[in-house]
Amino acid sequence: MKKENKTPSTDPKLMEEREYFTRSGIPLQETYGPLNTELQAAQLGEPGEFPFTRGVQKDMYRGRLWTMRQYAGFGTAEESNQRYHYLLSQGTTGLSVAFDLPTQLGLDPDHPRAKGEVGKVGVSISHLDDMRVLFRGINPSQVSTSMTINATASILLALYVAVAEEQGAPIQELRGTVQNDVLKEYVARGNYIYPAEGTLRLTTDMFAWCAENAPKWNPISISGYHIREAGSNAVQELAFTFANAIAYTEAAVKRGLSVDQFAGQLSFFFNVHSDFFEEIAKFRAARRIWARIMKDKFGSKNPRTWMLRFHSQTAGSTLTAQQPQNNVVRVTLQALAAVLGGTQSLHTNSLDEALALPTESSARLALRTQQVIAFEGNVSQVVDPLGGSWLIESLTDELESRTFRYLEEIERRGGTIACIESGYIQTEISNAAYSDQRKIDSGEIKVVGVNCFRDMGKEGSVPLETLKISPELEKSAVERLRAYRAKRSEAATQDALRALMDGAKGEANLQALILVAVKAGATLGEVSDQLRNVFGLYQEYAGF
Repeated sequence: MKKENKTPSTDPKLMEEREYFTRSGIPLQETYGPLNTELQAAQLGEPGEFPFTRGVQKDMYRGRLWTMRQYAGFGTAEESNQRYHYLLSQGTTGLSVAFDLPTQLGLDPDHPRAKGEVGKVGVSISHLDDMRVLFRGINPSQVSTSMTINATASILLALYVAVAEEQGAPIQELRGTVQNDVLKEYVARGNYIYPAEGTLRLTTDMFAWCAENAPKWNPISISGYHIREAGSNAVQELAFTFANAIAYTEAAVKRGLSVDQFAGQLSFFFNVHSDFFEEIAKFRAARRIWARIMKDKFGSKNPRTWMLRFHSQTAGSTLTAQQPQNNVVRVTLQALAAVLGGTQSLHTNSLDEALALPTESSARLALRTQQVIAFEGNVSQVVDPLGGSWLIESLTDELESRTFRYLEEIERRGGTIACIESGYIQTEISNAAYSDQRKIDSGEIKVVGVNCFRDMGKEGSVPLETLKISPELEKSAVERLRAYRAKRSEAATQDALRALMDGAKGEANLQALILVAVKAGATLGEVSDQLRNVFGLYQEYAGF
């Protein structure tokens, strides 16, 4: 039986009777009129001024374009290094490192649980020699580096700092970010190691170390991206991200850090979905929400702490294996929303990412998408170009209001950690994902090439050349690891690891001790094992 090729209804009567909503369920009027102009003026402010609705810099992209990053990492450090040099030669202005699962989970390549996963979804990094190769020929003081790493973020930062020191780069001048946001791993992604107490200890120790030693480095990128990828809507993405940010800030204050001292180094990472106007409004609302949290809840006096600075990435979950060329259009739409919303840094996904890791040519096209927007679209000439739009301002207000209602509910339930332990946040995300998928399955939400405008009989065809990872990679990674261990001073390594374990049992700054350990030859797995011995392992909520 021939399947029906579903297309959106164009019946005028049906279209007239239908109610319209944003992807997050905010009702949409047919037209919008003037808002309360006096209240709106107070809400908006000026660009570069509290509450930063219109941007964190007075001149925004007139003064400096957003950082154009391309998230990359696969196979060996050498292969990834070649991709980084290629991207830099093509005009990318910041590096973004993807790590494989063993690296993310604190496992060396020779660990039994690492088998079959080494180098598959990112680059394998387990010791100082790996990091040396990863950044061979790249001056850390001249490029901004973002590392998507969480449970082992302290170790990867230590390896990066050690390599930078070897190259003579001043540590106080290093620019970049480690994601270091494990709270979202508990609810959205699953790559955690330690319970919350140990996690927050590592995070706040990095805050303190960076504030003293690397003031231009962002020790965390509090991430709504993966919360959205797990199925949340835009309101939940904001609410749960800021709930995590509040938890990190409270933990740092509890350890004796001043908000004015460290909060200016906090950064954020958001998703850019396809609901164009809602996404633009989401970013404007996010700046306002964070400014008010820092000023009103934490009493910060430093204006830098009020400024929400964020990286954004187009939505991987919207990419389709069917008609993959359509993904170029999706990414362009999403990237433009991020720019009009005032992002500081942007990664554009590649058209083949629903099928495999990006090829060199698809990564280049994704980068060119940003460059066309920046240099041909003329969108950088005006600050907050959609500011004052009745629709945009209405959506901005509604997103802010709904986000604060969520934050109030989380506080009523005992705070972020309590809501993670009870499964409240996980359940909210799961329910939103289920609702969204039902709408896609029914055709209420249209996905071009999937539930409408399909090429009948051709859905299974994939006219793309995809990237393949060599099956020999794992063997060579294990051999390099053994060679590295053989040449180090075993006594010095073990002394440093014992000092780390003792420090974890006490109150010493763990970031400083981890740096000493990796310089002494300790591997990522060995450092993680010392911390596992002290902090234990996190047990996932299983109440669904």
